[in-house]
Amino acid sequence: MAIEEETVTMDKVVALAKRRGFVFGSNEIYGGLSGFWDYGPLGVELKQSIKRVWWRSIVHMRDNVVGLDASIIAPPAVFAASGHLQNFNDPLVECEKCKRRFRADDIDSDVCPVCGGHLTPPRQFNTMFQTHVGPVADDASVAYLRPETAQGTFVNFKNVMQTTSRKLPFGIAQIGKSFRNEITTGNFIFRSREFEQMELEFFVKPDTDDEWFEYWRTERMRWWVEDLGVSRENLRIRDHEKSELSHYSKQTSDIEYAFPFGQKELEGIADRTDYDLKAHMAGSGQDLRYFDQELGEHYVPYVIEPAAGVDRAVLVVLLDAYDEEQTGTKPSDVRTVLRLKPRLAPYKVAVFPLSANKPDLVQRARGIYESLRPYFPVAWDDIGNVGKRYRRQDEIGTPWCVTVDYQTLEDGTVTIRDRDSMEQQRYPVDELLPTFLRWLGPL
Repeated sequence: MAIEEETVTMDKVVALAKRRGFVFGSNEIYGGLSGFWDYGPLGVELKQSIKRVWWRSIVHMRDNVVGLDASIIAPPAVFAASGHLQNFNDPLVECEKCKRRFRADDIDSDVCPVCGGHLTPPRQFNTMFQTHVGPVADDASVAYLRPETAQGTFVNFKNVMQTTSRKLPFGIAQIGKSFRNEITTGNFIFRSREFEQMELEFFVKPDTDDEWFEYWRTERMRWWVEDLGVSRENLRIRDHEKSELSHYSKQTSDIEYAFPFGQKELEGIADRTDYDLKAHMAGSGQDLRYFDQELGEHYVPYVIEPAAGVDRAVLVVLLDAYDEEQTGTKPSDVRTVLRLKPRLAPYKVAVFPLSANKPDLVQRARGIYESLRPYFPVAWDDIGNVGKRYRRQDEIGTPWCVTVDYQTLEDGTVTIRDRDSMEQQRYPVDELLPTFLRWLGPL
């Protein structure tokens, strides 16, 4: 029996993430560093799965999208041309009493939410991280950590176009780290200063941008629901008002999720027009036009950009999959389960010997474990009774558990227990691999 939905809180998901090794605070033994997070053994697997599903959908399943991995550091000229040095600002207010700083658009009054002190008038704060390249830290060595992966794509547009001979429409996809010196961070990994993005720059003919913008709005919503398994009722698409459009955008829509702390952006789909390529043409002096052989003319393509945060995707997947069930009459009889799509689960299968003290069972179970490992991540668990092992695997989202018992030694069958239904069925050992591969589908 499922527990009432409101009891599934952000605090419980954060506690699970820490307890089971999904996400840790960065540099905790030194007191931590606000806005930075480390992914533990299970978090790394979940994160990699999400990126792999995105890459497969965006790149591998399309003839007209290729990949790129650009540097995270770039010279000021790149960000001057893109408009980031001039426009990449957030409104900052400071409490005159406790000196804490906040984003002005996060504060609803003129007083500090911490101490009640008076807040200063808003001023613009550029959120890019500055660094220096080379042995001397002077004005000539200034560089910036990228605040988005997009500019690395735009400055490589000519290289990709020449080396792949793609015809419009075509896209360049990239997954990588970005950095923003956020004024305020919070809500766990929702807003941090170091984060990972999954961005596609999809180049189209200028007069076709509206139809491609609509296509990507629909396609990206489908991906969240069908490929990641996020509940459709927790998602919505919100179109930006003209007053909130970025300096490069003709039209933008956000896919938003109903987080416990409110309806917030999960992914943005923007029609960036020809702003970026023209800006880098002017800044670099390079010709970044596309030659259309059918029309026999050069022009600067428009670009549609679906951009999603990997870290926010991890948070949404955890929140959406988290469930609690009352399994008995006592308040403590609660089963916590992550109902992750099998392809996202950190471990796809867990293998148990019924008893860790019986060498013949352990040896047989170990053989099954080793036979499955080359094909997908498999957990080995021989600590405690089988019931406790099931609960541990439920809590980290493992879809299936294989138990080797004495009947296995007699007839070569094992028990497969399903995470969601908790039903158990016996299967021949030699059918395990093809059965799991069929259930998992493409990884």
